[in-house]
Amino acid sequence: MKVMKFGGTSVGSTDAIKQVVSIVEKAAQTSQVYVVVSAVGGVTNQLVSLSQKAAIRDKSYEEDIAQLKTQHLEIFEVLTGSTTDEFIDHIFTQLTEVCKGVFLLKELTERTKDYILSSGERLSSYMVNAYMEKQGLDVQLFDAREYIITDKKFGGANVIWQPTTQNFEALKENKKQVNLFPGFIASTLDKETATLGRGGSDYTASLIANLLKADELEIWTDVNGLMTADPRLVRQAKLLEHVSYEEALELSHFGAKVLYPPSIQPALDVNIPIAIRNTFDPGGPQTYVTKEWQDGQTIIRGISSIKDVALLTLTGPSMVGIPNFSARLFKALSDAKVNVILITQASSEHSICVGISQADVVLAQQAVDEEFHTEVMLRKIDPVKIETDLCIVALVGSNMRDHVGISGKMFSTLGTNGVSIKAIAQGSSERNISVVIAQNHLKKALNTLHESFFLSELKKINLFVVGVGNVGKAFLSQVRKQQAMLAKEFRVDIQVVGIANSKQCYFEEQGMDLTKWTELLKTGDACDIDGFIERMKALNLRNSVFIDITASKSISAVYQGLLESSISVVTPNKIAATREMEKYLSLKWATKKYGSQFLFETNVAAGLPVISTMNDLFKSGDKVNSIQAVLSGTLNYLFNNYDGTKPFSSIVKDAKALGLTEPDPRLDLSGEDVMRKLLILIRESGRKFEMDQIAQVSFLPEACEKAKDLDEFYDLLDANEAHFQQLYADANAEDAQLRVVASFKNGEAKVGLEKVQKSHPFYFLEGKDNIVLFYTERYDEQPLVVKGAGAGAAVTASGIFADVLRIANS
Repeated sequence: MKVMKFGGTSVGSTDAIKQVVSIVEKAAQTSQVYVVVSAVGGVTNQLVSLSQKAAIRDKSYEEDIAQLKTQHLEIFEVLTGSTTDEFIDHIFTQLTEVCKGVFLLKELTERTKDYILSSGERLSSYMVNAYMEKQGLDVQLFDAREYIITDKKFGGANVIWQPTTQNFEALKENKKQVNLFPGFIASTLDKETATLGRGGSDYTASLIANLLKADELEIWTDVNGLMTADPRLVRQAKLLEHVSYEEALELSHFGAKVLYPPSIQPALDVNIPIAIRNTFDPGGPQTYVTKEWQDGQTIIRGISSIKDVALLTLTGPSMVGIPNFSARLFKALSDAKVNVILITQASSEHSICVGISQADVVLAQQAVDEEFHTEVMLRKIDPVKIETDLCIVALVGSNMRDHVGISGKMFSTLGTNGVSIKAIAQGSSERNISVVIAQNHLKKALNTLHESFFLSELKKINLFVVGVGNVGKAFLSQVRKQQAMLAKEFRVDIQVVGIANSKQCYFEEQGMDLTKWTELLKTGDACDIDGFIERMKALNLRNSVFIDITASKSISAVYQGLLESSISVVTPNKIAATREMEKYLSLKWATKKYGSQFLFETNVAAGLPVISTMNDLFKSGDKVNSIQAVLSGTLNYLFNNYDGTKPFSSIVKDAKALGLTEPDPRLDLSGEDVMRKLLILIRESGRKFEMDQIAQVSFLPEACEKAKDLDEFYDLLDANEAHFQQLYADANAEDAQLRVVASFKNGEAKVGLEKVQKSHPFYFLEGKDNIVLFYTERYDEQPLVVKGAGAGAAVTASGIFADVLRIANS
């Protein structure tokens, strides 16, 4: 024999009721069934509303009753073909009379309210029974009030087991194949209608399963079962096929709305398995709840949450000396009918913190203030502190008790994504770890934890890209081409959520189609960098990475705030890393404090692993003693291609057309760009250094350095062509090559044009290549050499991409 309970959505329409009857009919072919139904979806709330209206003499309650009657008669007509019914008329006549009494007395007692609310289940069970009879099922409708006996705690009555058990003994001889009960309702010993409170229909079904020793309890709802997380907030949430009773209770307490913990207790008491099934997908997957949890399952079974939580905290140096302090606190809250959701207390006994519903804040504060008024006046304790706009996130799993490091992993995961923990609680059963966090971080926290503990899922990295010039375009193209492979082979889901140029920005929270990004950006909103940052922070996505592919000083100024918001930054923009040493160190400090990353590999030598190599040397205990480098692919291209047969200005223009120079080539030719790169290497070697400590010898004629604009600069290059020809001739005479060399040794740094002989590694440097020689404690005679293409959109984009993947793999 099995018990089947159908919730409000399952009987919320004629089609739904027909589906219910079809499911029951199929089940009844192989087993005797007891069916419990809730009120039609939304009806209980409507009954609460109209009863409250009557209590304040709002006559619109009469219209509400009329609408409810019409709604039920319309359903009844479709199911049976009859437009009127004596029983339905009787129910609404009684409902009208009771509400009229409430209206006249301006009083709505819990007893009267229970009677009003009982109308919902009495009506739905009657209509379902009528349709079952029409379909030829062997069915009998029972009035639950004649079988389930409770005390007089109206609104949430407690079952009196002895008379209830006796009443159900008679049903054990019942041979009807289908037996139908209204859920939620019961009666007192005086035969007054009572309700079983929240989850009452589930409790009715669980109680019947217990008393009749059912083989199984099926709870039919509008979802397939319990999920690993709320699918409305975590798109990658998946169905839990099997959970233990204890896990189901924990998940249900912390927000999983499919079950209400007390409602399944009767079934739990006698080890009856519970199946959670979807009325609208009867052949689909389901969650099976049993006494035992199964080996081989994931450590964490699910992640649940409770929103709209407040923390109430009492502290004080004298708390340890106040007798029964905790008992007094909980009694005060209990007397005020304030439910405590979470408790945490310092072992020093100098503070205690409880989580309550935010709706109860005023009541709770009044109750605590009154209880501890004397202690506050005597300054033995501090006034109660209230924090609102919080939520609870809980990890649940029976396997947790046998694994170390779960708490640490949870806290680390949240901290890395900038989610601050307000309070922590863990039950002695070790099935649940709960944390209280700011409610605006709920979605990020759930997704981050889900990724961390359900390892088969993809780790999602959310990119926000500013700057879609040559390098930006190349980067987006590379991401698009690699997305599928990274997801399949490395379980990394890289999505571009936001893009912006100097005028517009476009956002798509789940990630945009990168085959259409140019068209999408054109449809975007007008916004500046402040607007872009504001939108990005408002989305508050986990694993957010800001990518600055500009040379903008104003954009580099936002890095500090982003890092302090636990948003990582990746950029080829050299400005931030070459500002005053104090500001550079502040960026580094922010990454350590807020769990973000600031990666700028492409600041030096485009995509070559120069900075990362130096960092690895430094972290492993090596020390960089000196550096020699050719750090400008642009300048190397110029001097490799200049032989005096073509004007130097033409070579510069060619390099600009190839995308090898900065938007203004004067920055490259001035040597300032090389100085910035050298400064970054010196700082990354662990030294404090400023730009003005680098000596520079310019190869440009003085007149060229004073050019007012780019056109004048080109003209002055032409006018000084003889200067460049002489530089080439002098080098050629010595069988040498011209290279702009950056060097650091013995605390001194310089940048300048040098003639390099064949014996030097720089001599054979081709095209736009860069080369860096690191002389260290370990590489003292033969340097560690990093060499390769150091300019160009594609290689720079690949360096940016590599930094993104470093973040993804961290």
